[in-house]
Amino acid sequence: MSVHETSAMGVSYEERASRLDGAKVWTVTVPPGTAHPVLPDGCMDLLWSGDRLLVAGPDTHAEPPAGTGGAWAGVRFAPGTAPALLGVPAHELRDRRVPLAALWPGAPVRELTERVAEADDPATALEDIALDRAAGTGPPDPVMRSVAARLEAGATVADAAGTAGLGARQLHRRSLAAFGYGPKTLARVLRLQRALALVRSGLPYADAALAAGCADQAHLARDMRDLAGTTLTAYFGRA
Repeated sequence: MSVHETSAMGVSYEERASRLDGAKVWTVTVPPGTAHPVLPDGCMDLLWSGDRLLVAGPDTHAEPPAGTGGAWAGVRFAPGTAPALLGVPAHELRDRRVPLAALWPGAPVRELTERVAEADDPATALEDIALDRAAGTGPPDPVMRSVAARLEAGATVADAAGTAGLGARQLHRRSLAAFGYGPKTLARVLRLQRALALVRSGLPYADAALAAGCADQAHLARDMRDLAGTTLTAYFGRA
């Protein structure tokens, strides 16, 4: 089991691969008063805030910290996979955090809330909920999963559309339902995440920008400002 851990400015974050295909299980502890913005990543999450179940929709900008700290757990679903599980198109949840009870019937959500609250490991309890749900719902749209995989690998939107056999309008419409926004936005978000991962691995900003698919470092800086609301220097200085 692969586990990724980070700790910065008192924030403790841990993630591992989920038993649900393509998903990640994570926990984070944020001290009171500590900033811990969440950057767009093309994903949706099932969240446990310590007292209730929430769903985080796909973000188009950095989400500010929720509350004043605390311990959170979540299951992060790969791009395009959550709508089938949740029963709602991704664009209806774009840039939103909504109670799970707003999406599913109240009685089952109350039972699930009690189950997670009583669990020794809330993150694993969330994962169990996702696995149970997946067993009773249809699979994600395989075409859109393929599109997401190609964009994540650095393919252009035109290449992803051609490989999927979709026209521009058809791809955009299906992307809204699967990802929450159009394929160009998803490609931009995934490119930023590739660049940030490369910087974390030790590459200088300019080299990371080119390797991730940006035209140059200035291009990466614009994406960082537009999507994350900060600069590379400020972001990695915080980390």
